[in-house]
Amino acid sequence: MTGTDDGTKDGPRGPARASGPRVPAPWVRTRLRAAPAAALALALLVALTAALAAAFPRAVDRYEDAGLRRTLDDASPRRTTVQFFAPRPDAELSLEDGENALREAALRKGYDAVLAAVDKPLVADRAQSSYGVRTSDPTDASDSFLARPSGLPPRVALVAQNALGAHSRPASGRLPRATDPVTATTSEVEAAVTTETARTLHIKVGSVVHVPGLERAPLAVRITGIVAPREPDGAYWMSTPLIRQPSLIQLPSDGGTYWIGALLLAPDAGPVLLGTPGKPERYWQVAPDTSGPTAHDMSGLASAVAALESGPGLARIRERVDPLTDATTDLDEVLSSFTELRSGIAPLVAVAAFGAGTVAAVVVLMASGLAAERRRGELALLRARGGSLPGVLGRLLAETAVVAVPAGALGLGAALLAVPHARLSSAVAAALAVTVLACVALPVRAAFAHRAVRVHGGREDIASVRPSRRRTVAELTVLVLATAAVAALRRGGADADSSGGSGDQLVALAPVLVGVIAALVLVRLYPFPLRRLAGPAGRLRGVVAPLSLARAGRTSASTALPLLALLTALTTAAFGGSVLAGVHTARDHAALLATGADARIEATHALPTALPGRIRGTRGVREAVPVSVAYRAQARRGSGTAGETAALVGVEPGPYGQLSRELGLGGFPARTLRAAGPGGGSSNNNGSGSGRTVVPAIASPALADRFGTAPFSVQLEDDSKVTVRITAVRDVTPAVTDLDFLLVDREALTRRAARPTALLLTGGHLDGAALRRAAGDGVDVRLRAEVRTAYVHSPLQSGAERIYTAAVAAGAGYAVLALLLALVRAAPERSALLARLRTMGLTRAQGRRLLVLESLPQALLAAVGGALTGWAAIRLLAPGLDLTAIAVAGRPAPGGTARLRTDALSLLVPSLAVLVVATGVALAQAWWTGRRGSVRELRAGDGR
Repeated sequence: MTGTDDGTKDGPRGPARASGPRVPAPWVRTRLRAAPAAALALALLVALTAALAAAFPRAVDRYEDAGLRRTLDDASPRRTTVQFFAPRPDAELSLEDGENALREAALRKGYDAVLAAVDKPLVADRAQSSYGVRTSDPTDASDSFLARPSGLPPRVALVAQNALGAHSRPASGRLPRATDPVTATTSEVEAAVTTETARTLHIKVGSVVHVPGLERAPLAVRITGIVAPREPDGAYWMSTPLIRQPSLIQLPSDGGTYWIGALLLAPDAGPVLLGTPGKPERYWQVAPDTSGPTAHDMSGLASAVAALESGPGLARIRERVDPLTDATTDLDEVLSSFTELRSGIAPLVAVAAFGAGTVAAVVVLMASGLAAERRRGELALLRARGGSLPGVLGRLLAETAVVAVPAGALGLGAALLAVPHARLSSAVAAALAVTVLACVALPVRAAFAHRAVRVHGGREDIASVRPSRRRTVAELTVLVLATAAVAALRRGGADADSSGGSGDQLVALAPVLVGVIAALVLVRLYPFPLRRLAGPAGRLRGVVAPLSLARAGRTSASTALPLLALLTALTTAAFGGSVLAGVHTARDHAALLATGADARIEATHALPTALPGRIRGTRGVREAVPVSVAYRAQARRGSGTAGETAALVGVEPGPYGQLSRELGLGGFPARTLRAAGPGGGSSNNNGSGSGRTVVPAIASPALADRFGTAPFSVQLEDDSKVTVRITAVRDVTPAVTDLDFLLVDREALTRRAARPTALLLTGGHLDGAALRRAAGDGVDVRLRAEVRTAYVHSPLQSGAERIYTAAVAAGAGYAVLALLLALVRAAPERSALLARLRTMGLTRAQGRRLLVLESLPQALLAAVGGALTGWAAIRLLAPGLDLTAIAVAGRPAPGGTARLRTDALSLLVPSLAVLVVATGVALAQAWWTGRRGSVRELRAGDGR
């Protein structure tokens, strides 16, 4: 016997195996080890996309918060402070109770009640908030040492405000005190004044100001100190500017003037105001903390302010302080101005965000499609060997999640570090959405591809795959959505609804939907002309042209996804580039209209005779055109008719007409303002200003409509007259802005009226400091570049422009990545084709031409289609888009509404870049395939 009883063979045995069932290798670990490069590429894509998605809302939050803080800081504390005031205590109270109500302890109690009524997110700045008692009606101070500009005595207000010592430092003397309890009958109190009040009203330490009494002797107010505010621009001083600096008042009747100032009493000296006729009132001033509010708190801020003005907050204050307490503030108007600016800018940023987000999502889907294509045989084999669809999908989800979840978390962390101090929730939601998309894209793609068990798949080129009814319905649905979005935008504008609802999102998606429709239509149509061209190309010598056309016409049906990414990116880039170009153009045009040239030098009086020569000698000045402008000239048809105010501009027809033509602001030939001589409507200046000679004039449309071509008289500010006849009409002119104007030859005016009051300068790189030194004092110098810079005032503008540029750049980067993914997906099949053709005698040069010509139709389709869809989106959506908010931020700017216009560079440059990248990748692939040789590509069964 050579065996044992159990039938096994005798002989040497190897190491004993452990008993028990065999443990298979973990699926996820095995798959990651089998394709580490693919896992790393997916991780990088998810991390980058998650970082960008998480950074976007945080960046928007940051510039919106900065814009809100700038708006609050630019507004004066008098507008942003919420002021509560109550009249003197009820007359039915005893005198002692009325005095106690004006003491600091009672006012402090009311102050605490006011602060308790302030609801979040509105937070009070306790350091700048204040309370006290004051006379609401300043009374005359008849002391002779006080300043009297026109002989009228000054008027003073008595103010007893808390924490005077904490907000000022003594410049001389000391702070006022109330050593004994002050009552309504106290004969003398101490007070302080600010340095500006002391200098203006001629008050010194030790001065005694007498204030009229009410049924008593005048109150003597002894000045014990002159104080300097520690924060003169803070809300403590500027909520009531009178306590910091006096105000000069002019009487409307006779033009007399007098000063109004404030005397700052000790905080506990309020009861003495009851003995004056100044109508004392208690007040509590709540200064908001401008560093705390954020833009996403706007609705809560508005509600909190409304509650204090006339809502539940004011009701609680009246219940705890005084039933007659009232409130006033302009903070609601300040917040409303910010909301209007943000609502005008947000839709434009949303367009870029939706465009870049769509392209990024398409790239993630393409990456999953590439992975599914690479593993098609493996997954088909698993299904053929009995693998259930849920089991296979679960394993795909697990192996993708192992890579995508840490990558998404890494991208989120990078975004939080790169863009700090913003909301966390929106960033987490954006990164989570990217991570979930990356995790489910491959399983969902595999579920559709392998829901039925197949061993061999059929052809999937466009020649054999006919669009299904579901696809047709989906495309029609997208078409309806795009049409609705475009119609909504054209009808109501991008900022018609600032609520951020679904209608706004549909409008923001309009450029993307236009690109989607174009992609779906082009994918269906473009193979037909290629097949038409394949026949004539087949009669040409050589095989490269007909073969490339034949292959381009039978491209895989999955071309729709990369074409969608390219068209969406190109449409968004063209739209975004046109928006940015339109913003810059609007600012340039507004600055040009505001200055009339590259720079403007102007005075309210005639300029010195030597000034034009000095200005022409300044570095950078090419030409200086003098003009005389009478802004309040009166044009009338007859002596008995009412005059119409217009700006009469005296110009030198030659230089001024050339300047107007160069700037595109109503240019005209010099002969328009010149005439042949007397009797022919000429000007014959004799310096008398009699107005008997008819002078040719160029008028604004409104004046031309009123006066027609008949002569009429114009009276200048120096009472000289000139008779003019309108010979031409221009909408704008460099010399004046937003005014009706008449242009005449300076020689037709009197010598006094013809003296230049302004110089219009042209040139490059003008030096503002040098121009101001040359112009001297009393002359206003404005540079076009400085005016343009002033239009970019709010961080909302600059931040939105940066976000828009970054979103467009990110979309372009993802579009290039989509193009590369599409070419990488086709690379193995193309390499195998080149290898086979080279065995048939195809040269390397012919192989390069074949790959370039094969990829060129799709790239050309994307480039031309992207340019056309971008142009169509701009033409369709331009009537509903207003760029004024992002261009000039609500500042007064001439030129009217800034509309979106097509920018040629924004249309052509991205399209040309697509062609260059596609050609470059095809050449690189041909070169790499030639270096590798043909043996590996021809091995049977190699998965490549």
